[in-house]
Amino acid sequence: MRKELYVFRDRKPMKAEIRNYREADFAELIRIQRESFPPPFPEELLWNEEQLYNHVKRFPEGALCAMADGRIVGSVTGLLIGSEQSGTAHSWQEVTDAGYIRNHNPSGDTLYIADICVSPEYRKTGLGKWLMQSMYEVVVHLRLRRLLGGGRMPGYADAAAAFAETKEAGFLSAEQYLESVMKGERSDPVISFLLRCGRTPVGVVPDYLEDEESMNYAALMEWKNPFWNGGNQ
Repeated sequence: MRKELYVFRDRKPMKAEIRNYREADFAELIRIQRESFPPPFPEELLWNEEQLYNHVKRFPEGALCAMADGRIVGSVTGLLIGSEQSGTAHSWQEVTDAGYIRNHNPSGDTLYIADICVSPEYRKTGLGKWLMQSMYEVVVHLRLRRLLGGGRMPGYADAAAAFAETKEAGFLSAEQYLESVMKGERSDPVISFLLRCGRTPVGVVPDYLEDEESMNYAALMEWKNPFWNGGNQ
């Protein structure tokens, strides 16, 4: 894949490009990961070169990056999984093979998002949404049933702490937090972004990822291919 487009930065059009990433991009991709996921996000969950090598060799169609100002400023990575892997009872480590995607199933009908990130400097330009849109295009191109992935809920820990201070013996569950975001009572940096991208929640997953801000929870969210015809060519 390779496409050129314009996004807006400070109300000014900016030329950008989305393409498949390759081995020569690994150092830049690792830099973007560090910029996008600072502590307390666990450093060991950031991409390493072996993982990135697997991405470009096992499923290059699902390894995309965004470029602006002559450099990589974002990326998104996925793998194909079968229906037996896509239930709500899974962790990020299990479904992505800890990011190494050696379990990529070329016959799978679901594109699972392992990661999406945009450098903080280029957020609010629309590049994150364009990266997700590009993955929807991969789903349509490969005639897959849907796109799926777990969305972090980085606002959950603070919301739960604030809730506990105002309610006697009360606790805000992850399901309640997600519902409050869906009702517009709260905004979550990741979940609200995914909703704007067209993703729909299908459940809450406990112990999905070591993530203090999300209290290890994630919202499993999908995008259904509107052109899918049951697997018939």
